[in-house]
Amino acid sequence: MSLARPQTSQPVYIWLLVIAGMVAAMILVGGATRLTDSGLSITEWRPVTGTIPPLTQAGWEAELELYRSTTEYQVQNRGMSMGEFQFIYWWEWGHRFLGRIIGIAFAVPFAIFWWRGMIPARLKWPLLGLFALGGLQGAIGWWMVSSGLVDRLDVSQYRLATHLGMAFVILGLTVWIALDARFGISSRPAHRHASLAGLFWVLVFIQIVLGAFVAGLDAGRIYTTWPLMEGRLIPDGYLSGMGWLQAAFESRPAVQLHHRWTGYLVALFAAVLCVLFWRDGGRDLRQAALWIGGLTLIQIVLGITTLVHAAPLSLSLLHQAGAIALFTAAAIVSWKLRRI
Repeated sequence: MSLARPQTSQPVYIWLLVIAGMVAAMILVGGATRLTDSGLSITEWRPVTGTIPPLTQAGWEAELELYRSTTEYQVQNRGMSMGEFQFIYWWEWGHRFLGRIIGIAFAVPFAIFWWRGMIPARLKWPLLGLFALGGLQGAIGWWMVSSGLVDRLDVSQYRLATHLGMAFVILGLTVWIALDARFGISSRPAHRHASLAGLFWVLVFIQIVLGAFVAGLDAGRIYTTWPLMEGRLIPDGYLSGMGWLQAAFESRPAVQLHHRWTGYLVALFAAVLCVLFWRDGGRDLRQAALWIGGLTLIQIVLGITTLVHAAPLSLSLLHQAGAIALFTAAAIVSWKLRRI
């Protein structure tokens, strides 16, 4: 497809790709913040003044004193040294700082492109909506953190899943709008497998959200055997004394089991797509089959390896990076099948 199409803009396309890369980095930093138990180290929401970290010993002592009021400190980290506190503080501060940088990297070029008339008219409202979602994500982040400051050792897994889910919504929309800016709108009807590709993208998203529940409950550090869960298909304590609906989101064995089996469903769906794409022939579809199949296989291997090693930081982040790659590939394939 040619860049000469009306209502396209290569500068907007490149800018949005940079934003997508920054959002992906933000997701990984957020994952590290959760896995290092750093998310509650900053106990206040200061969108402007919080940009500057403590610069003096007195400033550090004040921040540590605020952290001492949290249940996490009193139960889990009592007696923490200043060095240990600074380690978790820098993770949380870096996560928030990167969010601010993304906001600037979006707002300033957006204003310039708008003023110079470089944004295709059909993309103005979607981009305004994307900017609004970015602001909302900041508020969701604080809403999540605030849930863990009192009477909990961690943030609410429901709010964590909301925060991560919104991050992937923003990533997916950014990639989609970038492709629209690059190639414009095709007059051709969607490919007959477009709906299946879209369903696969949604399924990958659901699996990612289930992964947030696993992370929020530290459910990846129990039942560290595969393919069975300590020799059982359905683990002991699946319901953990809860009702079915509550257990689905609050029982650690149940949450891990659902994440496993949804992963198998993703693998099966990916295999079906790959066969259909390959049988239909054509270079683009066969490339899509290779990307979807390859990334799904890599993600499965990463998931199993992370589980049997009880979710160490390095493997967990690689698994999250695999999720980002598979989700992005599914977005691109879904977009292409609706445009070619």
